[in-house]
Amino acid sequence: MISCIIHWFVYIHYCPIRYGFPASCTRLLERILDKDNMNRAYKRVKANKGKPGIDGMTVDELRPFLEKNGDRIKKAIMEGTYIPKPVRRVEIPKPDGGIRLLGIPTVLDRVIQQAIAQALTPIYEREFSEFSYGFRPKRNAHQAIRKCKEYIEAGYTWAVDIDLAKYFDTVNHDKLMRLLSQTIKDSRVLSLIRKYLQSGVMINGVVINTEEGTPQGGNISPLLSNIMLNELDRELTKRGLRFCRYADDANIYVKSKKAADRVMASITRFIEEELKLRVNKDKSAVDRPWKLKFLGFSFYYKKGGIGIRVHPKPVNKFKMKLKEATGRSRVKSLQEWTLKLNQIITGWVNYFRIADMAGLAKKLDEWLRRRIRMCFWKRWKKIKTKHDNLVKLGIDNYKAWEFANTRKGYWRVSNSPILAASLTNEKLRKQGFPTVTERYTKVH
Repeated sequence: MISCIIHWFVYIHYCPIRYGFPASCTRLLERILDKDNMNRAYKRVKANKGKPGIDGMTVDELRPFLEKNGDRIKKAIMEGTYIPKPVRRVEIPKPDGGIRLLGIPTVLDRVIQQAIAQALTPIYEREFSEFSYGFRPKRNAHQAIRKCKEYIEAGYTWAVDIDLAKYFDTVNHDKLMRLLSQTIKDSRVLSLIRKYLQSGVMINGVVINTEEGTPQGGNISPLLSNIMLNELDRELTKRGLRFCRYADDANIYVKSKKAADRVMASITRFIEEELKLRVNKDKSAVDRPWKLKFLGFSFYYKKGGIGIRVHPKPVNKFKMKLKEATGRSRVKSLQEWTLKLNQIITGWVNYFRIADMAGLAKKLDEWLRRRIRMCFWKRWKKIKTKHDNLVKLGIDNYKAWEFANTRKGYWRVSNSPILAASLTNEKLRKQGFPTVTERYTKVH
């Protein structure tokens, strides 16, 4: 009998989740470094690929490194002597101006961070709000947008759009660590997370200490973001407000402008005083939902209710991507050209497929077809090449010579009846050029 009790105690000591015990209370570091958990983390990092960190080690070089040094690294983590390397700082231009600072950890640190995130996620999932949709299992932006639509249809037709200024770079370390310590009781894990927060960044070969922020790009950063902003979710829930949050993007829905202004003022105070974060007052706004952008979407009135549409900003960004992909210097072969366009269109339509965009898809196709015809015209270059290709495509010899000698600009020529009659939509389709409409029809 005594041996059975001892066996049961040992079992729940190692498997607290199954028996309803707090998963954070015992041996969390052992579960992070468990062989199966580390293997899953390695596979995830390898699948994501990505650039090397400051040590130059690539994802492909990681496995032999771990086979040789894995035990030593595990021992160092267990003993608390492991020191993460600084992240490599990369500046990514934003479409609307400004710069997004991205941190690239070494591939080894990405694996360790991923292992931590995998162990902590089931613990914190029980604490997170049902109205938080970003970077969580079985949750996505589409669910957030549909919930926003429900609020609007229920009469909550004023939105408070809160934008946090450089959120990932301004997280208060002490505040975050206090929140983590409320749930995580393994001091070794808390120490390891703090080391990652303070690992520093390398800019132009110089290492700079980080006293605040969780570098955007680290595998654990999305989870830490949700842990910090879960305090905001709790405050909004306590006040009985209707909201949707996706990472650091949050929209709150109320019934009047007066209420919206009041919520904006009070929630801004809470964020800045309690969470020690900064609200970007230039980008935050109180307005009607159909005048705002949330996760690339917006809304509109239609017969029978509220419709979802794609906001103009992501449409313009999409066109810029297509323009870049069809640039003369980018195109190496017809196969590569069509493959790249297919990838861009598929990804964009898959994300925005819940929007009503049959009309938008048609307009985008008209623009893209014209763009493709212009690219063909540019590639043909010489007058004789233009003439010969037009003849091959069924244009009369005299007309082909006349058109090949035109002095009109490329974009103007691309809209000509002759190119429309030679490089027809059907011919472009047979060559593998995709359309937004076809893709949208398949997924809608």
